[in-house]
Amino acid sequence: MAVRITCIKKDNGYHFDPHEAITLFGWLNEATDVYDSSTLPQMIAFVEAGNKAYVKDRYGHIAYLEVMRSYAGNKYLRTVPDGRMSDNLLTLAECIGV
Repeated sequence: MAVRITCIKKDNGYHFDPHEAITLFGWLNEATDVYDSSTLPQMIAFVEAGNKAYVKDRYGHIAYLEVMRSYAGNKYLRTVPDGRMSDNLLTLAECIGV
């Protein structure tokens, strides 16, 4: 299964603070038109189970998410680096009402 990440949520809502982790991911399954959201642990488990999650920019460029570990050992998600800032998680809107 694959889902497109459509929005993110950080505790204080400031996306570009590198010290704040994304806590919620809003997503769309483009094959079924189902919208939903997942917490960080849920999305990590989804990706680790072999599913795909990605960000798509307005030009159609896709960047897939990968699970990473911080120096402290905490898991987090980021897009696979591809040299494009327009398909980064931090360019997404804040999830509202989720």
